[in-house]
Order: sequence, then C-alpha cells, then structure tokens
Amino acid sequence: MKPTELEDRYGARNYAPLDIVIERAEGVWVWDIEGRRYLDCLAAYSAVNQGHCHPRIVDALIRQSRKVAVTSRAFHNAELGAFFREVCELTGYERALPMNTGAEAVETAIKLARKWAYTRKGVEPGKAEILAFGNNFHGRTTTIVGFSSEPQYRDGFGPFAPGFELLPFGDGAAARAAVGPNTAAVLVEPIQGEGGIIVPPDGFLAELRDVCSERNVLLIADEIQSGLGRTGKMFAHEHDGIRPDVMLLGKALSGGLYPVSVVVADAEIMDVFRPGDHGSTYGGNPVGAAVARAALAVLQEEGLVENSARLGEYALRRLRGIEAPQVREVRGRGLWIGIELVESAGGARSYCEQLATHGLLCKETHDHVIRFAPPLVIEREDLDWALDRIERVLTG
Repeated sequence: MKPTELEDRYGARNYAPLDIVIERAEGVWVWDIEGRRYLDCLAAYSAVNQGHCHPRIVDALIRQSRKVAVTSRAFHNAELGAFFREVCELTGYERALPMNTGAEAVETAIKLARKWAYTRKGVEPGKAEILAFGNNFHGRTTTIVGFSSEPQYRDGFGPFAPGFELLPFGDGAAARAAVGPNTAAVLVEPIQGEGGIIVPPDGFLAELRDVCSERNVLLIADEIQSGLGRTGKMFAHEHDGIRPDVMLLGKALSGGLYPVSVVVADAEIMDVFRPGDHGSTYGGNPVGAAVARAALAVLQEEGLVENSARLGEYALRRLRGIEAPQVREVRGRGLWIGIELVESAGGARSYCEQLATHGLLCKETHDHVIRFAPPLVIEREDLDWALDRIERVLTG
C-alpha cells in the first residue's frame, strides 16, 4: 500500500493534508517520495526556523542520544543546568521550567498563574481568573480549547474548565475594564499565528503591560510560534518594548528535531512551585536539553533573527505590491506573513494546492489566509523564487 493509503486505512481522521508525501528534507527544501522538490514555506509551524535537519542540531541529537537520553527529573543530568543558564541568559529571566510541547507549556503557565494568585496575590482559593483573547490558539488540551473562540475546537469536547474570560484581541481598553481583584493573569500571543497572522494595533501590548503592572496581574506572552526569530526580533514582544512576567517558548526551541518547550519567569513567580507541584517524565531530559542548546546557538551565531528582519521586510514589500483583486490584505512581521483573500476567492486551500504544483508548500489558516513562513535560513535567491510563484498563482 502507498503511504497515503496506509494513513487513510490506519490513521485517525483529524488531519486533511495536501496530497504530498515528504520523504526527506534539508534547509528550506523538502523532497517527496517521487523525487520532486518543494520549498517549505510553512516551516512546520515555525518549528524549523533553523532549517530542516540543521547539521549542528542533528549532531547534538546523535551525540547525546549515544550517551544518555532520558533520566527523569528524579535525578540531575549533565546537560540541563547548561540549558537553564543559556535560556535564562537569552531571555533575561531568572528561572526556567522545561516541558515537551507548546500545549504543555501553556498548561504549566496556567498552573503557575493560579498558584501565584493564591500564594502571592491573595486571591481566594478556587476564584482565580485568567483573561485571554478571541481568535487565540494556545493548544489542543481540553482546558485550552475551553477558552478558544473557534467553534470546531470546542465542539464535542466539553465540559470545560471555568476561570477564563475572552476579550477582543487588540482592544487594550477592554482588557483594562475586565481586570478585577481575582484576575491572576492575562495570556496573549503577541501576534496571532493560527488566527491568521494578526498583528495587534501599536500600543496594545504596552497597555496590557501597564494594566497588569498597575493591578498586580501576570502578563503571560505565548511566544511558542512567534518567538525565536520568526518576526525579525528574537521575541515578538520586543517590537513593543515590553517585558512579560512569564514567557512561553517551544517549536523552534529544538529546531524541529525533538519536542522541547519551556516556561521562563523570575524567581518571585516561579518559586511558588515546590517539589511535587508539577513535573514531566520527559521534560528536561538530556537529549532535549542538548538539542535546544544547539538550536539556540544556531539562531544566535548564524544571524537568523537578522535575516528574518531583512528578508521579511523585503517579502512584505513585494507581496503588498502584487495587484490581484482576490487579495484583501497582506500583513505580518519578519518572515511570518499572512495573505488574506476576499471571500469570493473561494478559500485559501485551493491556492495552496496550486502553489504546491509550482513547488511551493504553504498552508491555509482560518479558511481565507495563506500563511507564508519559510525557515529563517532562506536566502534572497530562494525567497525570490518563492515570491515569483506566489505572484504567478495570485495573478494567473
């Protein structure tokens, strides 16, 4: 049986991928089982900012796997302390708590915010509230989808955990009005990725920072997809000159080779956790720590953040110059761009299918947005190759 037939026969039906079977990858390119080459403009939802199979990260994975892979946090391991130091020095926070997936990092932050509210702020037990924003995407656990505004993410999965309130994304005044004595935290994506690469108005994050500081509320930035160079800054909140109280990282933290996520915060917040309060069998394992250290080194030493800023500005300028009646708006920061189509265009999926026939892999989001997010190692020549094909499909 063909790989697609095997998936159809034995796999759950929770995905509808394009009809392409990827067999190998290197840098910005992937090849299917028939040898056709494609430029990857999804970058595994920004997990491979460093490019596919970056040799430095692969070497770290192999080297550590031959020594010791998993020890559990019941014991110390030789890689974890160095990872803690390097991620804290990069982010500017005092403590780091490693997990595996982005959703686990979000769940950890929810527990952290509630524990902090009860032990530091004095919120009555069981009354802590967390504010989030409509059109958000923070993961797929039952707790997280419970405060999603996307009907399909919620349908059939209740009952949901209480203690969350949704606000309009980009509306600082609404956030200010919603903060109350029981508010533990405000959870926000600096740019909404799955929501369609939605960049908030100037001043929105600064107003969130101000109200959280004034009312003794934690500001939690979910940088799992927006962080680590994707927007032309190491972290997307840097565009607004703010510092969250808690930050969440994942995806590119391991260069796409191993699930690694982390929650960072200062000691006054993180130290509400005591031994036994939280944990993970694989979280902080030696392989994950070694891979993440290599991934962070690649980002910093190979100028990928700067490349994202430079080529992202160029790509936005070229895409905004395309004259095509079906394009409603082109928006983004760095090499994270959404091309929103008018409803009469018939949806972004068909355009992604056309782009695939031209050797370009993109992904639709929220029906009408083509997401453009190549690995940050992309060079100008390959970027032009991709932009030429996008223009051809949009104007053809």
